[in-house]
Amino acid sequence: MPVNKQRVIPLIVATALFMENMDSTVIATSLPAIAADIGTSPLTLKLAITSYLLSLAVFIPASGWTADHFGARLVFAIAVGVFMVGSIGCALSSSVHHFVLARILQGMGGAMMTPVGRLVLLRSVDKSALVNAMAWVTIPALIGPVIGPPLGGFITTYASWHWIFLINIPIGLLGIFMALRFIDPIKSETQEPFDLYGMVLAGIGLAGIAFGLSVAGLNLLPWSIVIALIASGSIAMTLYVFHARRTGSPVLDFSLLRLATLRASIIGGFMFRLGIGALPFLLPLLMQIGFGLTPFESGLVTFASSAGAMGMKTLAARIIRTFGFRHLMTVNAVVSSFFLAACALFTATTPLLLIMIILVVGGFFRSLQFTAINTVAYAEVENAQMSRATTLVSVNQQLAISAGVAVGAFSVESTMWLGNVHELNAQVFAPAFVVVAILSAASAWFFWQMPDDAGHEISGRKAVEISSRKGAAEAAVKAASETTGDARDQRLG
Repeated sequence: MPVNKQRVIPLIVATALFMENMDSTVIATSLPAIAADIGTSPLTLKLAITSYLLSLAVFIPASGWTADHFGARLVFAIAVGVFMVGSIGCALSSSVHHFVLARILQGMGGAMMTPVGRLVLLRSVDKSALVNAMAWVTIPALIGPVIGPPLGGFITTYASWHWIFLINIPIGLLGIFMALRFIDPIKSETQEPFDLYGMVLAGIGLAGIAFGLSVAGLNLLPWSIVIALIASGSIAMTLYVFHARRTGSPVLDFSLLRLATLRASIIGGFMFRLGIGALPFLLPLLMQIGFGLTPFESGLVTFASSAGAMGMKTLAARIIRTFGFRHLMTVNAVVSSFFLAACALFTATTPLLLIMIILVVGGFFRSLQFTAINTVAYAEVENAQMSRATTLVSVNQQLAISAGVAVGAFSVESTMWLGNVHELNAQVFAPAFVVVAILSAASAWFFWQMPDDAGHEISGRKAVEISSRKGAAEAAVKAASETTGDARDQRLG
């Protein structure tokens, strides 16, 4: 049967990303049960989460070169396979050391799945269909962190924690089969040398920053060690920036930031993602600790935001085509931040229906913004630069999510310290929601700096403008034809 690859390939990539996003959050709810089963403490097992993030940060920079050298389809399929092997390792773990090693293996697979999956999409889908494709791929990033905690709690309560990881196997096998069946084996026409020195510097830098931000405020390590990690990572990244200026094939190509749309997507997207990175961390804590809901009940409430994300999917392309990237992203950043700040008004007496309505509407606007951010990033990127661009975007996303959790946790701790509060309660979360909302709203300034016609060739906005001026255009064509005819008549004598 004929298959529309413009629809199938986004679904293949979305399936893999959903598997990764859900797995990275579903484990949080089940940590106590896993720790009790393998004979360790939940605090010690937090290493499983941080080791996964560490592995992601180290190996993401190598994804672009690997895809160019071996082919994006093959690398994507192998990455899914590595993630599956890591999942099996987690399910079979009998000690904390085995579990952490399995999570590191999962992180290696995840580090390749995300950027290479996006690269597969960019090289397989026409730019004119990119907005719709990105709408499909954006949804897993929003749904995974939302349904992960309730799903983890449900599986752990009514089955066994091992199934949290084993459910990845059929999904992964289907993803590999579909990838090899429907994705074309496209390789880069130019083979560049691997920047090993840059890879080491970038890996150390990203690992230190991402790991330090991820554990900040979680009381896993003393603040002195957290600051040392972030500082050492920042120093390594500074050294990398100097190195990247002297090499022709850097693993992270910051020269791409000269492109206005990619620069807005990177910087503005980082600011905006601070809010979405903090929301899955702050909202469940508010629901469970502040309002006394069970983890499962809390998950069902926060799941409402994914319903808004699903509703956006069918409308994203039309909305972006109507308003254009620049105006839409500028206004929508403020609107999305408003609904994020509205979470600060939630109290134990707020009707759950009202909370869910706010989350549904907020989820719609946030998902629309992410679709626009992820799409406009590649509006000016040439095909030969796609692998570097996807690597840079993936690194930025990882750091933004880690920073969002750190900012949210720091805001809560600061509120407790200023108010001399010693135990978490519903009141200490309100300032944190306001802080991350303000930071997210600040992204509007970076989106406004884009050209007015930014991304018109992929949004279809230019066609809309031409259509809206159809009468004037027809008159102009007629006048031009008459002028051309007169000139021709005069020339022919």
